[in-house]
Amino acid sequence: MESITKNRQPVEALRALVARAYGPDQVCDPAEDWVGELGDGCFNVAYRIRLRSGAQVVLKIAPPPDVEVMTYERGAMATELAALRLIREHTKVPVPAVDFADRSHELCDADYFFMTYVDADNLDAVRNTLTATEIDAYDEALGAITRELNGIPGTAFGPLTGPGESTWRAAFLRMVEELLGDGERRGVDLRHGYDVIREVVAAHADSLDEVTEPRFVEWDLWPGNCMVRDGRIVAIVDHERAFYGDPLMEFGFAGSESGAYGNSAAFIRGYGHRPFTSAERTRRRLYNLHLALVQIIETNFRAHTGTEQYDWACERLRETVALLGEQAR
Repeated sequence: MESITKNRQPVEALRALVARAYGPDQVCDPAEDWVGELGDGCFNVAYRIRLRSGAQVVLKIAPPPDVEVMTYERGAMATELAALRLIREHTKVPVPAVDFADRSHELCDADYFFMTYVDADNLDAVRNTLTATEIDAYDEALGAITRELNGIPGTAFGPLTGPGESTWRAAFLRMVEELLGDGERRGVDLRHGYDVIREVVAAHADSLDEVTEPRFVEWDLWPGNCMVRDGRIVAIVDHERAFYGDPLMEFGFAGSESGAYGNSAAFIRGYGHRPFTSAERTRRRLYNLHLALVQIIETNFRAHTGTEQYDWACERLRETVALLGEQAR
């Protein structure tokens, strides 16, 4: 997917990065077919690279320093590296191994890292070829994986790399306010007044106080970030949006309050979550509101030329504000 945040580098720069990570003897000859861009990502640029040994690796490069990103996306690569370390240390969830990371900006104008290449299919890319039974099986597996990730404890609510908040209410309200600030600064039309959104969130903020233990939340764990092979999820990728918060904020639960995000039944079954309480349903609606704000405002920051995502996300915001408004009456 195209985005101005993708920091593409010339071939000679890529060769220098490979040499620093793996040694000059692992850089293929210029005439060889050794590098290609992976086009599925929406934020960082990623390259599939073949080393002289024949091994294949992936290089991810953070956005250029002169491209403004959303507030929550600042330092996203550091977040991803922290997430990968936590997942490998505390769970058995399959993730790529990090081979080398460099934040010096000596060879590149942004952070970058190399990781192992996963030879598998993207679940979102093959989803339309699957039977309903196969889709349910994958969604159940995704629910179980998400529950394992949520078992990683934190010491404060908020970014993995800090600073954190002592309460989930404070952390979530800050997340929403950062989004609204980004949108206001760039003049993004939400098709709602910004103060209306603030009032809706404030009216239901008490429901956030039930969450007292910070837990690792992957947040962006959807089929497009799952790699599958032979009927199994063999890796999850793209961890730059993880934080410590309420596990109910995971994307897999989004369909429980809006069918536009899909059917969450198999995911919830795999997760093992009991039926939602009233307060949990309120929180999930707040989280759908947050998700819609992200999806609307990022279209401006990434300079999308079409309006499909913007229009779709505005409709999600409208329906969620309506649900929360009905609750308040």
